[in-house]
This record gives sequence, C-alpha cells and structure tokens, in this order.
Amino acid sequence: MAASESLLKHEHPVVVNDSPKVSLAPSPPHSKDKSGYKKDSSLHIVDSIFPPRYWAEGNDIWMQQVSSTPSTKADVIQLKESLDTKLQQRGAGQLGICPIRSELYSQCFNELIRQMAVNCAERGLLLFRIGEEIQTTVATYKTLYESSIAFGMRKRLLEEQGNADMQKRISDLEKEKEELKMQLSEQRAKNDASEKKETERQQQEEKKQSDEIQALQRTKRQLMDQLLEIITPKK
Repeated sequence: MAASESLLKHEHPVVVNDSPKVSLAPSPPHSKDKSGYKKDSSLHIVDSIFPPRYWAEGNDIWMQQVSSTPSTKADVIQLKESLDTKLQQRGAGQLGICPIRSELYSQCFNELIRQMAVNCAERGLLLFRIGEEIQTTVATYKTLYESSIAFGMRKRLLEEQGNADMQKRISDLEKEKEELKMQLSEQRAKNDASEKKETERQQQEEKKQSDEIQALQRTKRQLMDQLLEIITPKK
C-alpha cells in the first residue's frame, strides 16, 4: 500500500542514489531492529519500528521514512477523522471479521505508536511490543477459527455422506420390503391353490369311499337275499 494511502504518517520521499545503505528489498512494516532499540535518538527508534521504504523509479532510487514530527492534539483528532472516513469509503464491516476494518485499525495503531515513540521512545517501544502481542493473539485466534471452520466443514461433509448412505440404506430396505411382500403374496397364492387342490382331492376321495361303501352294502343285501332264498324251505 502506498504511504499516502496509509494512516501511518510518512515524510516526503527523497532520492538516495548515492546512499550506501540503499536496499531495494522490501522491509516489513513491523520488522524488529534490536540494535535500533539501544539508540538514544527517537528517529532511530521510529526507524527501527517502521523501517524506511525503498523503491526504484526510472534511474533513481527513492526512500521514504516514517515521519519523526511530534504530534499534536489536532493530529490525533485528524487521525480519528481519517480513520472514520476510510472505514466508510472502503466499506468496512461493523460486525464480525472484516479484513478492511482490521487493516485500517492496524494502521491507526501504528500511527499512535509512531506518535508515542517520537515523544517518548520507551513508551513507543512498549506500545509496539503490546501491539505485536495483540497481533500474535489475533493470529492465533484466526488460526483456531479457520481450523474450526475446516473441522466443521469436514464434519458437515461426513454427516452429509452419512445421511446419503443412510438414505440409500433406507431405499434399499424399502425395495427389499416390497420384494418380500411380493414373494409373500405369491406364496400365499400358492398355499391357497394347494389348499383348494387338497380339499378337492379329499372330497373326491371321500365320495369314492362313499360310493364303494354303498356298492358293498348293495352287494351285501343281494347276498343276504340269495342266502335267505337258499336256506328257506319251499312250501
């Protein structure tokens, strides 16, 4: 981000082609320079907290340092107004996790560190240390949040997979149930047909036996009549 767009106040850029300390490697805004902590100059302290920016433009190499000008009450009020303006212009969210809001508040906090370090180097360093600890804590919570989101997604996918498997199992059981009902219906039809056939067979057998008994009884009566005729004397 260009320094002009940041809430952290910078000096005007200058050409440093002849400087032996020029380095085009980008310096992180919060990189530590422990040797700088031991210097008495507030400017060196500010530079150790917020290293200068270097960039190449054409054949020139430019440098821009963080401002070492002491702040006033008006500067603090202006910082607050600039923060509110940028929050509105960039559409920062008011609730939940918002990268834009987090970035702008981080810039504002860095500017407060700068103002404090210019007036009192020890306070600025302590505030910078507190800010780094807060950032570490926030990063830890962010990692935990992302891990919990990933865990929740995996859990959701497993539950959805489990639900899909359960639905498939239910569908298979319903299909099996219908097949068993059809088999039961067919078996009942077969049993009914077998019972009907057996009943008809028994009825035919009983009728046959009844006819045979009646035929035997007629034969018996005929034999009895013949026997009576034989043994009865004629007059």
